[in-house]
Amino acid sequence: MPTRATNSALDRESDLPLWQQLAKLLRDEIAQGMLRPDQALPSESELIDRYGVSRTVVREALADLVRGGLIYKVRARGSFVAPQRPELKFVGSVTGSSDDLAPTGRHISTRVLEFETRTATPDEAVQLKIAEGAPVVRLRRLRSVDDTPWLLVDTVLPLDRFPTLAPGQLENTSLYALLRRRFGVEPSGADRWISAVIPDSADADLLQLDPGRPVLAIESVAWDADGSPFELYHALHRSEDSRFYVGIR
Repeated sequence: MPTRATNSALDRESDLPLWQQLAKLLRDEIAQGMLRPDQALPSESELIDRYGVSRTVVREALADLVRGGLIYKVRARGSFVAPQRPELKFVGSVTGSSDDLAPTGRHISTRVLEFETRTATPDEAVQLKIAEGAPVVRLRRLRSVDDTPWLLVDTVLPLDRFPTLAPGQLENTSLYALLRRRFGVEPSGADRWISAVIPDSADADLLQLDPGRPVLAIESVAWDADGSPFELYHALHRSEDSRFYVGIR
């Protein structure tokens, strides 16, 4: 009968429970790339033999990793490393989505689909605190990450504040960075509303989604340091490969 192995990485004298120690070891292996996304973890029996612990310890450790979003389980097949989704902060901050993605090292591209000047609707006038019928710029952009459509955004801006804005300025660039650089606008705050919706067929096609696939709808009104609203947008976000971070202090 084989002898159960005892791994010295688990400290039996520690005040930290064995299941927490095992969870940390597996967490470190995932962080260091020793266990890759969608790779199967050792089976419960293998972990029991490798670390000389009980099945209860192994199951507690795996449950902790599931709760943390680091692994997922497939019935009758075992546990697998979950692909890690980048944490995005732009929903809970005044950074734009492009600025938020920049540090991730992923390839970001932005295509201007529509650009027009027209008069503000009653709702737009209220949100932007401008006169009903005042001129506005409306633009529709599709942002892609690693060549996969990621965010479809319809934006409305007061024309009086941005009279020289042109579509060529917005290709593959951050709108907020452009507004800072060319118009001296410094975003100071925003109200945002988030809901799950089913996009219509045209928007689903742009986002390369199957019909009926849900997305996150984001509505935002942003204002500058003087408290004046300068941007209204409605966005559809493919969220299966990312998650939003909102810190509350």
